[in-house]
Amino acid sequence: MNSVRAANRRPRRVSRPRPVQQQQERNNAAAAAGDRDDDVPADMVAEESGPGAQNSPYQLRRKTLLPKRTACPTKSSMEGASTSATENFGHRAKRARVSGKSQDLSAPGKVADKVIIENTRDSTFVFMEGSEDAYVGYMTIRFNPDDKSAQHHNAHHCLEITVNCSPIIDHCIIRSTCTVGSAVCVSGQGACPTIKHCNISDCENVGLYITDHAQGIYEDNEISNNALAGIWVKNHGNPIIRRNHIHHGRDVGVFTFDHGMGYFESCNIHRNRIAGFEVKAYANPTVVRCEIHHGQTGGIYVHEKGRGQFIENKIYANNFAGVWITSNSDPTIRGNAIFNGNQGGVYIFGDGRGLIEGNDIYGNALAGIQIRTNSCPIVRHNKIHDGQHGGIYVHEKGQGVIEENEVYSNTLAGVWVTTGSTPVLRRNRIHSGKQVGVYFYDNGHGVLEDNDIYNHMYSGVQIRTGSNPKIRRNKIWGGQNGGILVYNSGLGFIEDNEIFDNAMAGVWIKTDSNPTLRRNKIHDGRDGGICIFNGGRGLLEENDIFRNAQAGVLISTNSHPVLRKNRIFDGFAAGIEITNHATATLEGNQIFNNRFGGLFLASGVNVTMKDNKIMNNQDAIEKAVSRGQCLYKISSYTSYPMHDFYRCHTCNTTDRNAICVNCIKKCHQGHDVEFIRHDRFFCDCGAGTLSNPCTLAGEPTHDTDTLYDSAPPIESNTLQHN
Repeated sequence: MNSVRAANRRPRRVSRPRPVQQQQERNNAAAAAGDRDDDVPADMVAEESGPGAQNSPYQLRRKTLLPKRTACPTKSSMEGASTSATENFGHRAKRARVSGKSQDLSAPGKVADKVIIENTRDSTFVFMEGSEDAYVGYMTIRFNPDDKSAQHHNAHHCLEITVNCSPIIDHCIIRSTCTVGSAVCVSGQGACPTIKHCNISDCENVGLYITDHAQGIYEDNEISNNALAGIWVKNHGNPIIRRNHIHHGRDVGVFTFDHGMGYFESCNIHRNRIAGFEVKAYANPTVVRCEIHHGQTGGIYVHEKGRGQFIENKIYANNFAGVWITSNSDPTIRGNAIFNGNQGGVYIFGDGRGLIEGNDIYGNALAGIQIRTNSCPIVRHNKIHDGQHGGIYVHEKGQGVIEENEVYSNTLAGVWVTTGSTPVLRRNRIHSGKQVGVYFYDNGHGVLEDNDIYNHMYSGVQIRTGSNPKIRRNKIWGGQNGGILVYNSGLGFIEDNEIFDNAMAGVWIKTDSNPTLRRNKIHDGRDGGICIFNGGRGLLEENDIFRNAQAGVLISTNSHPVLRKNRIFDGFAAGIEITNHATATLEGNQIFNNRFGGLFLASGVNVTMKDNKIMNNQDAIEKAVSRGQCLYKISSYTSYPMHDFYRCHTCNTTDRNAICVNCIKKCHQGHDVEFIRHDRFFCDCGAGTLSNPCTLAGEPTHDTDTLYDSAPPIESNTLQHN
């Protein structure tokens, strides 16, 4: 081997030309990280922190000594005798050391512990141009300078591999106590070693440093407990790194920066103090089928215009987000499993971008994907499910295209959009959530189109507090609290949706909200079609509202919507009911074939009407009254027909009891009775809740007191969990 000489012969100086600029850069780049802040970067403290990440100047620089996990091997700890040699390899040797009883060197598995080559001043091994067939194996290689401070020497290494050489390093133990240079440095065009089955651990700087267009194959190595990154790749370095075990580092696991590249496959990267894998400053690595887990901060951290392809990795159990993307970075995150993180799954902030595609994201403590502060990723074909928090959280002017994902079984909302955010959500399936499907609040905007939103414990969609999304061509069904709830000054354009089979109203509008609903089909609800109350407004135009169990449109409590050109038909109760001091403008509507009747106005209600057609309704209420039947006979306790209702003082009925006109005539004949008003109710006499049985209704049905309105919707308490 042309770069290794016998330990008992004085080496001659071998010139190794290096351009001054390149040498200075390497000295700076190898000047070992003493300036690096030992604290976690500020933008990785919590997912709600601001986008301004502190600089992490990852140039090699002097590193303050940190406590090591395990001590380096010493001569006194070695079994049997050892051989130690000091070599210069390109500089004048300080001295050569030889110690040795070699009778035990043939013991299987112990050769690398017995053969020790050590230097105290210059790099221990230097492979120079032309050493294509060099081989070093089964030994311990140390660089252990007497004075570890940078003032007394330049950066040196255990192994230094320079331009146009391709040695094989096999089954070596590599240790460096130098705080200035990396343990292994591979640098320059054509530097292409094979390093395999080596142990690069307990070093006081970077473990393996690949830079300046160097390449090489690095397989099955153990890289652990190094003071800085386990691996650095910089300046167009492009190694192939397979099946390495990179763990318990006192800094980041793998760091690619300044146009560094590399192909990383099947590595196990875990329990490093900072991120498992960091990408910065135009670096563009490919990371395939690695496990990145139990990081003391995040799993993967891409920042400052970093790129990279992260494909089919397992990313789990990291203290912060599984993947962080920030500051104009644009990686591809594809086909990964990202799960069981102590915070979120993927966190994109501070003008981050990226393609997030085909990942399985589940079981994370915070949102599966979080997008904030002007970030605009593409998120598609992911499964985001079973999170302890929400599915996708877009806030603080977040953007993004979110399409064809399946978001389900999350503890909070499937998707949140808030604080000036404007994402586009298309063709997603958002279902089976334990709260709301999609939740717009505090000026959340954006587009929600062509999605299937179904089977949520709360509403399919909620809009509140100044939010004004465009909601169109969605199918919204199976909500236990209704289809769409607009409240607390919510807005929104709700167009061309199909809203059906919800347990409560298809659309709720309340508390000063003012949405626009056009061309929707709202049908087969287990309650009403549209319910507007508590000062709700809104423009309802050209909707088809049909086959709902309660009123097609119920307007109550000081509300004032405008209804134009709607068709309200085939309902199992009334077409339109207006009550409790509400008003409305009704223009050009068609109201037909509803069971109870077409239009019902409670006492004291005034409406503006023009060109409406109310025709061919079944008028079951009027028919029941004319036949002398109790109205409970047609309503049971599930509907609230509007007619005259009375109170009986003789029977001590309460303010919440109502009695229909036929029961007053028949069951309460001769009693002290009082007309209350024309309004919605079911008959408590027929329901069997009064002291005397009804003589008109047949068998009594046990029930609670009369309710004058449909049950109110449940408002999301998601904000309580933020």
